[in-house]
Amino acid sequence: MGTHVIFGAGPVGNALARELLEHGETVRVITRSGSGLAGTDPVAADASDASRVLAVTEGAEAIYNCINPPYHRWASDWPPMAAALLRAAEQHGAVLATTSNLYGYGAVSAPMTEATPLAATGTKGRVRAAMWTQALAAHDAGRVRAFEVRGSDYVGGSSLLGMIAPALARRRTAWVPAPLDIAHSWTDVRDVARLLATGARDERAWGRAWHVPSAEPLTLRELSAVAADQLAVPLTVREVPWSVIRAAGVVVPLLRELRETRHQFERPFLLDSSAAQTTFGLTPRSIADSVAYDLAEQGLTDGAAVSSAR
Repeated sequence: MGTHVIFGAGPVGNALARELLEHGETVRVITRSGSGLAGTDPVAADASDASRVLAVTEGAEAIYNCINPPYHRWASDWPPMAAALLRAAEQHGAVLATTSNLYGYGAVSAPMTEATPLAATGTKGRVRAAMWTQALAAHDAGRVRAFEVRGSDYVGGSSLLGMIAPALARRRTAWVPAPLDIAHSWTDVRDVARLLATGARDERAWGRAWHVPSAEPLTLRELSAVAADQLAVPLTVREVPWSVIRAAGVVVPLLRELRETRHQFERPFLLDSSAAQTTFGLTPRSIADSVAYDLAEQGLTDGAAVSSAR
């Protein structure tokens, strides 16, 4: 068997590394710093350096794109990295599995399926749509075996709970940069990892995008209430006025980038993941389990409440 090469060691990359290691796979993790979980082969490399990417993916059975550049650098950083990984997969005959999101759809008025048009008008959405269009063209031309998985806002890593839970744990008011009472789908990073690992070995996954199995939607207030309950603290959460976020965006790049994705929280933002669930027999983790995992990852609990059920 070949090596499974993961680019990125954020929440999804680490969850994927654990998933693959648990199944006895050989795992190499590529980051700029050369960091990686115990049991993996960590290597330092710049994913935009095409020659270096070719070298560190030698012998790869599958290449996983779990990178996430800073929001304000997507337009400049993503194209060379996506091109380098696509070229490496083609040269080595490896499956290319890409972690994506729902930005490419733009504003929607109905639950999203994989057939929803990639109609985004914002920069980040267009960047993600272009990446998939290029990878799919290479797949259709027989040059590579590629697929993409798309999840909603994460639970279990870099998530809105990361803004909310620490304040709740200190029994303070949590201020959130989004409306609190709009139904929203949430995706566990471990379910992202499981679909990536499953798809890399199942040819039924190749040549299309898949929505990550995700639990029933909750409002941000409801999600926060689950966290408060697990922390055994009162729920005190408030929305930051949009005028404040817009003003702060003048000097804070991350807040400025939120303008493009504001629509995701102004109306129901619902993910239909039935295709992946039916095809691969995968079911999403419960919100309670996902929140428990998120709180443990933040160091707010000891992790004892996290279910081991898969």
